[in-house]
Amino acid sequence: MPARKSTGRRGRPAITPEERENQLISKAVDLAERQLEDGTATAQVITHYLKLGSTRERLEQQRLANENVLLTAKAEQLESQKRIEELYAEALAAMRSYAGNPDTGDYE
Repeated sequence: MPARKSTGRRGRPAITPEERENQLISKAVDLAERQLEDGTATAQVITHYLKLGSTRERLEQQRLANENVLLTAKAEQLESQKRIEELYAEALAAMRSYAGNPDTGDYE
């Protein structure tokens, strides 16, 4: 087994678990790249990167991105609907007070 080359790169320590995970992923990808370049990559590594480059995988990633956009739009729509309902309640309360009927607090 060939000696491992040290890249000499030592970044700052991760502050969050997400940063640490990203650091480890980066190291794993770097290692896989070195293995692919020097011909020592396992069949699993090769298959993984072949799948990533497939049309099916790109379509799946696009589908997931579109689903995220849709979910975000739905969440924004719900927030908007909630705000509209609040505005209607405020308008009704204001009309009652103008008509001389004090708000009973039932609509708050």
